[in-house]
Amino acid sequence: MKPAYPRYILAGLGLLAFATVSVFAEEGEAKPDKGPSKADLAKYDANKDGKLDEAELAAMKVDKDAKREAKQKERLEKYDANKDSKVDKAEREAETADKEKAKAEKQAAREAKKAEKHH
Repeated sequence: MKPAYPRYILAGLGLLAFATVSVFAEEGEAKPDKGPSKADLAKYDANKDGKLDEAELAAMKVDKDAKREAKQKERLEKYDANKDSKVDKAEREAETADKEKAKAEKQAAREAKKAEKHH
């Protein structure tokens, strides 16, 4: 009776070769740079050249960072019940419940509008 090791080794080497080829194929396909959204371009492209230069990108980053910080501050003010500057599990559950409630209300409003439209 011959041992089955060579078969397993060959199968393993085949899988390794396939994985290596797949990785290199993916690396070769460079994804195009998405660039700024149309809204960001309209807002921050001060010289209207169709792209954001370093200064325009910096202005966009400052605005987006400030917006993110304000949103985080608002979140802490609303959900950080124990005022430890963190939203713990129980506080996160309250936040999730609020989000689900808002989502359900929004869905109900959409359905009511749709029903109203059909009558």
